[in-house]
Amino acid sequence: MTKKLDFPKLLERVLKFLSIRPRSRQEIINYLKKKIPQDEALREKVLKKAESLDLIDDRGFAIWWVEQRMTFRPKGKKALFFELRQKGLEKDLIEEILNEKINEMVLIKPLAWKKWLSLKKLPKEVAQQKLVGFLSRRGFSWETIKKVLDEIDQKQ
Repeated sequence: MTKKLDFPKLLERVLKFLSIRPRSRQEIINYLKKKIPQDEALREKVLKKAESLDLIDDRGFAIWWVEQRMTFRPKGKKALFFELRQKGLEKDLIEEILNEKINEMVLIKPLAWKKWLSLKKLPKEVAQQKLVGFLSRRGFSWETIKKVLDEIDQKQ
């Protein structure tokens, strides 16, 4: 027997969902679809109420997401772009935020040097290959990777 959710209970659940961390509009829509797949009108009503309370802000969410990534798990623009697209954000908004907030060289240097130190015992070509793979999996562009490789090469 499933319990029917009414507007106040559903709004309360959405507020709790939003209290954990900021969410994109699409994440909230997906959450509501899971909770009440059959009632589009109620989903819309809850969504409109959340919007009227300024709880849905894709731009603010994107900025928060990028800042979190820069602080705790740095990634390149490419990886961040795909993460934010998965969260349902518009391509133009993502590109604007990434160009505004991300300097790949600042993010890549500490990662590259730390990884390079762990690869020092390997032959140079192997170490470089592993470093390139590591940095490209983190979403950094080849141009940025090449610059940091050249910098590491000069200091060796």
